[in-house]
Parts: sequence; structure tokens; C-alpha cells
Amino acid sequence: MYAPCVRVLVVDDEEEVRSVVARSLERDGHAVLTASTIEAARVSVLAGVDLVVLDLGLPDGSGVEFCRELRERNLSLPILILTARTQVDVRVQGLDAGADDFVAKPFAISELRARVRALGRRGNILRAFSHTHADVVLDLAGRKASRAGQAVPVTAREWAIIEVLANRVGRFTTKEALLDAVWGDASERAGNSLEVLIARLRKKFGPTLIETLRGEGYSLRGGAGDGNAA
Repeated sequence: MYAPCVRVLVVDDEEEVRSVVARSLERDGHAVLTASTIEAARVSVLAGVDLVVLDLGLPDGSGVEFCRELRERNLSLPILILTARTQVDVRVQGLDAGADDFVAKPFAISELRARVRALGRRGNILRAFSHTHADVVLDLAGRKASRAGQAVPVTAREWAIIEVLANRVGRFTTKEALLDAVWGDASERAGNSLEVLIARLRKKFGPTLIETLRGEGYSLRGGAGDGNAA
């Protein structure tokens, strides 16, 4: 059965797990963001994701509590718990907190991919959200962009940056939070890649769409549209 491409957030403090899961899901055609902390995961959820693959043991808090937090905010996106803690009571806690499924480490990547496909079919992945600034229109729901009425190609990683910033209009996102949300780490290499992509986005959409404030981070200028962007 066909499963639509979904925007998956992988939250795990192990870099190897994040990398393996992200590569596998991307090969299935999904757009994948990663995070190693709950704080970074919150930023990505604000950017708009369709499904969360969530580890329970995170450095800044409990995955169970983060799951419960998402449900208390009335977010209905599917949540798949991925953890080495296999005790029955841990599974019960996760499911009681609002998780939809549970996969234990070590896991077969084929099973994880199948679970994501199943949850993707079940989840509500339709959103109507656009962002406008001057002559730039960003249709985040359809992943289409235009400037002065002309279509502009945007890569998956560029969309990930835009999506993080678009839901924090009027506020700055720190470089570290943006790196963790989009790359899953704040290494010098990732930082250099971020600067290159920010420069590329400014070349595509003009110098004023993304604002940089030294010591604060990045912010997207403009506001939400009616969701009917082309």
C-alpha cells in the first residue's frame, strides 16, 4: 500500500542512530529532521513535522514527558518510541503518554521503515501554511516557492531551515538550535554548511528575507499567508 512522503523528526542522543535512521527514511522519500535534545526537538515541532521517532533517554529530559507535552498541546502527529529500555512498564508509560507505537533497540531498520510507513498513512499530514515577504511566497505545505511570480527551486535542507524559522517569526533562532534541529549536531562542519545555505537562500530570495543578529541568531521576515500560495 502506498505511504505518502512525510516530514519525520528523529530525536535521539546517539549520533549513529540518528544518522542510520535518517538515511534509511530519506531513501524512502521522506524529509527528515534530526535532534539530539528535547529543546531542539521543540524547535523542529514548531517548524511543522508529520511524525516523530522519539528516544526516551535524552540528555535534557524524559522522552515520555516530551510525548505527554506534545499531546497536552493537542498535537495529533504520530509518535513512534525508539528505545533500548524494553521493560513492560516503560512501554506502558510511553503508550499512556500518547505514543502510537514502540520499537525496541536493537532494531531491524526494515521494521522501523515499515512502522513509519504505517503511521504515515494513519497520521494527518495535511497543513495549509504559507509565508510571505515582499515578493517572496513560500508555500510550506506544498514545498513550493516563488519570487516575483517566478518559481524558485529549494532543496530539502533549505526547506528544513526555512520551516524552522517560519514558525518563529518575530523571534530569533540561535545558530546552535538551528544546527541541532536541521543537522542534529552543532559541529564546525555543520556550521559552515549552514552559513553556505543561508547565503544561498538570500541569493534566491533577496537579502532581507533572513535577518541575522550577531549573538542572537537568525529570523525570518514576513508573516503567515492564507495557505494558498503557488
